[in-house]
Amino acid sequence: MKRVLTGALCAATVAMLGAALPAHAQSADTLSKISSSGKMTFAYRESSVPFSYLEGPEKPIGFAVDISNAIADAVRKQTGKSNLTVGWQAVTSANRIPLLQNGTIDLECGSTTNNSARGKDVDFAINHFYTGTRLLVKKSSGIKNYADLKGKTVAITTGTTNMQVVRRYNEEKGLGINIVSTKDHADAALLVEADRAAAFAMDDILLFGLKANAKDPASLEVVGDSLQVEPYACMIRKNDPKFKALVDGVITGMMKSGEFEKLYNKWFMQSIPPRNQSIGLPMSKELQDNIKAPSDKPAT
Repeated sequence: MKRVLTGALCAATVAMLGAALPAHAQSADTLSKISSSGKMTFAYRESSVPFSYLEGPEKPIGFAVDISNAIADAVRKQTGKSNLTVGWQAVTSANRIPLLQNGTIDLECGSTTNNSARGKDVDFAINHFYTGTRLLVKKSSGIKNYADLKGKTVAITTGTTNMQVVRRYNEEKGLGINIVSTKDHADAALLVEADRAAAFAMDDILLFGLKANAKDPASLEVVGDSLQVEPYACMIRKNDPKFKALVDGVITGMMKSGEFEKLYNKWFMQSIPPRNQSIGLPMSKELQDNIKAPSDKPAT
């Protein structure tokens, strides 16, 4: 594993960098940038199990990390520079888009929803997963669906589409839910485990991953209807057709060769680090259809 760039930048720093480098962010040819610098910088998440998370200090792993490494190999091949290195930068839901725009990172493959709103600021590669908002709760809570959350506290990660979805549902149904924002997914899960929140509303697959790696998985469960179905996709800088073509080519190539399905089984159906628990989530119909006809279509 190459050297990891530790720590997410604070919001003020992100804003400063974004203001300082707008021209570079929007006009850069990523492949030329990487070729001239001799290095590509990819993003990782600290707790988006099984897509992108830390197995140990300075060791990001996961389904999306493996895809990122395949993209790195393709970049080396296309540029003709086999010695190109990869630096890994931790990102959060709140700063991942600014860090991509200002050139700090060159690619973000994690658990990011491909939607039309984000498509105004970044471009998305081929969709690689489909998910919906559900709830992580303690089994002892008696909570089975959203109606059971009336007047209760719900944790949601800052900067996610889940925040918008749950807020809208809360207003429509008049549930009086108290929404608490957290920096990242692990923080929200801890609030549930510590009885400081009744539920954590997030993409169902991330909830299954957090449950599998919790200290006491048997005490937790994922419940509730999916409020919506949304695709995940890797983010690249806006208006960079050469790099998008490379990233799309890697992902569609994996889908056609069967490598994508092998990778899915590795991270979703088999035991994974750090607790050697299996998430046990078969591939959805939406993802199976996307493998047959790869698409970068966003959620509305």
